[in-house]
Amino acid sequence: MDVLRFFESIRIPFLDGFFSLVTMLGEETLFIVIGLVFFWCISKKEGYYILSVGFIGTVLNQFLKIVFRIPRPWVIDENFTIVESARAEATGYSFPSGHTQMAVGTYGAMARWHKSVWIRVLTILACVLVPLSRMYLGVHTPLDVSVSIVLALILVFGFYPVFKKTIDSPRTMRLLFLTMALVSVLYLGFVTFYPFPENVDSENLFHAISNGYKMLGCVLGLLVSFEIDTRFTHFETKAPLIMQILKFVLGLIPVILIKSLLKQPLLDLFGGNEIASAVRYFLLTLFAGGIWPMTFKWFNRKVKK
Repeated sequence: MDVLRFFESIRIPFLDGFFSLVTMLGEETLFIVIGLVFFWCISKKEGYYILSVGFIGTVLNQFLKIVFRIPRPWVIDENFTIVESARAEATGYSFPSGHTQMAVGTYGAMARWHKSVWIRVLTILACVLVPLSRMYLGVHTPLDVSVSIVLALILVFGFYPVFKKTIDSPRTMRLLFLTMALVSVLYLGFVTFYPFPENVDSENLFHAISNGYKMLGCVLGLLVSFEIDTRFTHFETKAPLIMQILKFVLGLIPVILIKSLLKQPLLDLFGGNEIASAVRYFLLTLFAGGIWPMTFKWFNRKVKK
């Protein structure tokens, strides 16, 4: 807590605003946007790489949260204050940091994939600033962010040779996605049936279960999308700049609608069960990875002329 109290002592409005913006680099919505930009417009292989690192990282992060159940810093020390704008996104248990995991996994994967110096400088800077922002804002301890950094880097460097060298092997990719699905199922089984103590925070436990269903839906959607592309679509990411922008914007709108508008109808359909989250994220990933790329021949037709 000494490090957090130091940051608390140097807070000023400018830094509050700056780090509140920086911390958004580790949020789920931006991860989805970045993943789709790469998957649709830059590199299919890199898109699979970034999305897979993010999915597995989230499952691992949520597993550790519910196993250790470490409260947030302001719960541990009632006299400690946080930057209030960060409270809404600081859900679940504190250890390890989800924002840090997402940021280091996403931007670390980009830095590992690309040889460009300026891309590596910017992405590594993001990997440093997001963990720093979580401590400055007062929502995570140094232990929270340091463990997330280590875990994210293990995934970044561990998955890199798989996606760089074997992504052209459908059998290998199927095995990878099936393994990811199995990990999600095992995680769901644990958080659903494990006899947690009575003092476990019900909101945090629900958050862990909900995220498990979301990740399972995403991985299954990724698996089906890979099969569609391998067997039928074989989509290419190249297109003129204006067509890339149009492709991304027109594709992002249905993704946002599926993510937001289908939430309540699916919950009603499944009687409030979190299976609805799995179905919603499956449909979101299936559209983004399997259905929308079917239109890409129209967007990239000018490249082939």
